[in-house]
Amino acid sequence: MARPAASNSRVTARNPARSRERILSAALKEFAARGFAGSRVDAIARRAAINKRMLYHYFGNKEGLFRAVLRRKIAERQAWAEGLSGDPAESLSFWFEATCKDMDWVRLLEWEALQVGERKVIDETQRLAAVAGGLKRIRQQQARGQISGDLDPRHALLAMRSLTMFPAAFPHLTRLIMGRPISNPRFQKERAEFLRKFAAAFQPVTGRSRPNRKTD
Repeated sequence: MARPAASNSRVTARNPARSRERILSAALKEFAARGFAGSRVDAIARRAAINKRMLYHYFGNKEGLFRAVLRRKIAERQAWAEGLSGDPAESLSFWFEATCKDMDWVRLLEWEALQVGERKVIDETQRLAAVAGGLKRIRQQQARGQISGDLDPRHALLAMRSLTMFPAAFPHLTRLIMGRPISNPRFQKERAEFLRKFAAAFQPVTGRSRPNRKTD
């Protein structure tokens, strides 16, 4: 039983980047399954097939590891956001499709909501900075005429997050309402198309197509 551990230690020493990646991937799975409070470092180390001492070496403790998972996911999403055109029809469908491919992220946030409530979250300063970046992008989109300037950027951002994440966060309600689970490809296609159409609600009135009205 000692040989695998020694072998893992040698691999870790030779390739720390790969070891960090394995730990972060395993941590995301564990935090998504049990939340921060319910997760155990031992379980994460087993998932990553790595010596627990190396986990502490890289991340310090469980909170440090949770912070690293958050920062990686936030940075990933910031990079995606920067690559979007700013058109709500594109961004809403994109974020919904991205959510469907990353259910662990949604589950992690749900666990955090249950365990933290309205109290401060881990790495709050960094996460507030990410939110500020999102609000800045919305204001830029408003200045370009892609989103109505009548909308409060904070409410617009919250509404967009809700529209794209709700089906994944509440799969049972989604199934009851739609008659199909979120994992159903047909539902995902229909939802993405709905969001492309619904995006008109965020656009300036002058940018919307108005229905023809009959005159008497």
